[in-house]
Formats: sequence, structure tokens, C-alpha cells
Amino acid sequence: MTAPETPEKPGPSADRSPGRPSPWLRLLPGISPERRGFVLAWWGFALTFGGMRLLTWLIHIDMAGFGDVEAGGVHLHHYVWGILLLAGVGAASLADRSARARAWMGLAYGVGLALVVDEAALLISLEDVYWDTEGGVSIALAIGVIAVAGSVLAVTGGRRSGGSRRGGP
Repeated sequence: MTAPETPEKPGPSADRSPGRPSPWLRLLPGISPERRGFVLAWWGFALTFGGMRLLTWLIHIDMAGFGDVEAGGVHLHHYVWGILLLAGVGAASLADRSARARAWMGLAYGVGLALVVDEAALLISLEDVYWDTEGGVSIALAIGVIAVAGSVLAVTGGRRSGGSRRGGP
């Protein structure tokens, strides 16, 4: 005879806090909690990369209301914010986290990585080549990351199932 399960406290892999359903359950129905962070990292990367390209283009064409971020007269490239975000996610990942926290960290990881990869050409050449021909390295790298990560996510599945994850019974 087995002892009945007691619903005391959800463990680190619980989907939600008591009384507050996770927004990720509605957004990604059927995606396992272990996989949600990876899917959100991919989405965060793709959307941030596209958004940053649009924002920097609007700054480049002098669209009213958009401008560079500066501190003490020095332009702060967006890879700086990406590195800070990646450092924060890295530090937070050292602790055991709930499924909800892992999902948010996955999203933050994708955003931070996109901010860095979008300026990879600048980091490689150590010159501001964002709008030059050499800046295409960043675009090619980002498209490669989106394609490879999306392909891996598609090929490896990840839907919840009633029994085993893959293959047989």
C-alpha cells in the first residue's frame, strides 16, 4: 500500500505559485515546463533581434523621438545591456528555480543573447560597422542562430504526453 500524496508545497519544478497560474501555461499549452525556457529563449532572441534592427534603423534615419543611449557623452551599444542581462541570468540560474522562474530566465537569456549577437560584427572588428558591409556578419549569425535553434526545437518535439516521452509504451 502506498501513502497518499500530500499537496504541501510545490517543489522547484512546480508550474505555478499557489493562487497564481503561470502566464506561460496559456501562451504555450502542452509545452513541458522543462522545455518552456528553451522555447521562450528562441522567441525572445528572434523578436529582440528584429526589434533592435528596427529600432537602430529608426535611429539611423533620424526618426523623431529615437536616439542613442549615452552616458557621459559615450554611446552605450546594446551589447552592453545584453552582457549585463546574460550575467544576471547566469547568476540566477545557479539557484534551484521553479518552472515559472526558468521560463522567465529563458526569455531573458534569449533577449540578452540577441542584444550581443546583433553587434557581433562590432565585437569582432572592434569598430562600429553596424551599417557597413562587415555588419552583415551579425545578421548572418543571428539568422543562423534562429534557424538552428528553431530546427532543434522542432526536431526534438516537446509536447506533453500521457506516458513516455518518445517512442514506445
